[in-house]
Order: sequence, then C-alpha cells, then structure tokens
Amino acid sequence: MANPKRKQSKRRSRLRRGQNQFRAPKLVKDGESGVLRRPHRVDPVTGKYRGRQVIDTGA
Repeated sequence: MANPKRKQSKRRSRLRRGQNQFRAPKLVKDGESGVLRRPHRVDPVTGKYRGRQVIDTGA
C-alpha cells in the first residue's frame, strides 16, 4: 500500500474538516403567503414562483 511521503499539517487537516460542518439553510420570507422557505423554490402554499403561477394548488 502507498504511504504518504510527508506528514499532513494540523492546519491542512483542520481546513478540510472545517468544510464538513453542518450549516442551516438560508430562509426567506415569502411576500404573499408569509411562509419561510428556501430561496429559488416554488411557494408550496400559493404555487407561485417569481410572481407566476407554476403549480396548480387547487385552492
């Protein structure tokens, strides 16, 4: 098996592990329904995206 030629520094290891942290998704408040949702997603209540009706919600 291959072995590393040099020891990996603590800084390099910590930089790599720092990218694996969990981050909560950014949420935006919808103007019409007031629901918190992720940006660039269809509003589940009204079925609208950027002011256009894209999903028929049956309401």
